Amino acid sequence: MHYSVAAADHGLPYDPFKAVVAPRPIGWITAVNGEGRINCSPYSFFNAISDKPHMVAFGGGHMKDAQVFIEETGEFTCSLATFDLRDQMNLTSAPLPRGEEEMAFAGLEPAPSKFVRPPRVKASPAAIECKYLQTVPLTSLEGVSTYSLIIGQVVGVYVDDAFIRDGKVDTAAMHPIMRAGYDQYFQVGPDQMFRMTRPPGGGNFDERRR
Repeated sequence: MHYSVAAADHGLPYDPFKAVVAPRPIGWITAVNGEGRINCSPYSFFNAISDKPHMVAFGGGHMKDAQVFIEETGEFTCSLATFDLRDQMNLTSAPLPRGEEEMAFAGLEPAPSKFVRPPRVKASPAAIECKYLQTVPLTSLEGVSTYSLIIGQVVGVYVDDAFIRDGKVDTAAMHPIMRAGYDQYFQVGPDQMFRMTRPPGGGNFDERRR
């Protein structure tokens, strides 16, 4: 199969794009508006984009609450979505009536952050705290802009001490989940982890300790 995206002539009942660009990390974003209302929602168009300085970004439809709140108050957190929290993560994607908070709807407790105002998801084993940098409208070849990229700089990191082993974070032991296509997800565990050594000078772990 080789098809034109513009013509959508793949002949399949569903668009295969998200199934090809997968697995994708889930940014479980929490933001607070000026009135103190909390929004907590998952974004699978999410990733780390820089480590000097640490930056993350996520893409979403224009003017969703997360974007509005972040632009208003300038801060957000990203909590790790794990297999144990899969149902709660899924519930926070529900289009709730304005004024109803996703954390309460999903049965989640907030935990205070150290460097920013928005809380993290208390049950999550890891979270990052971010200061808002900029919003970049994503304009297509046709001049249409329906999505934006929200970029933040990481100012704090939380990791449950139970997952720090031999001086390293044991991410696989947390069993993070990632988005695939359709209604499918991936789960990562210790059995799926493997190591590779890069060519000399290619950014090996031991070449850059920080």
